[in-house]
Amino acid sequence: MRILIVEDEVAVARKIASALTEAGHDPKAIHDGEAALAEVRKTPFDLIVLNVRLPGIDGFQVLHRLRTQHLTSRVLLLTARNAVDDRVTGLQLGADDYLPKPFAMRELVARQRAWAALSRGPRNVVARRRSHT
Repeated sequence: MRILIVEDEVAVARKIASALTEAGHDPKAIHDGEAALAEVRKTPFDLIVLNVRLPGIDGFQVLHRLRTQHLTSRVLLLTARNAVDDRVTGLQLGADDYLPKPFAMRELVARQRAWAALSRGPRNVVARRRSHT
């Protein structure tokens, strides 16, 4: 999967990129919203891991622009803002999921794997589940 990480905390972005690389993916890290929007215009991504608090335009604004441009990449919002209203706002703007900080890296990777399985179709998801039991 081509994955864009939009995270202003460089150390956090590196950890996410490392975990996703170890899982066999091709992540790219960007550290602000405007740069993220420019990147998605150039390159299609399967998944965008998007922090809400960013310098310049925030993650909610980035998400809104992505969806108004009809970009269909899956979006996982990351943020320390975990109030119900914030989660609902993110989901209403078109996020596929919301992971509050702090989070376990293995949970982020597990969510990514679940989305990858879903994109291959429901039969593969059922087959994978059976093979792990």
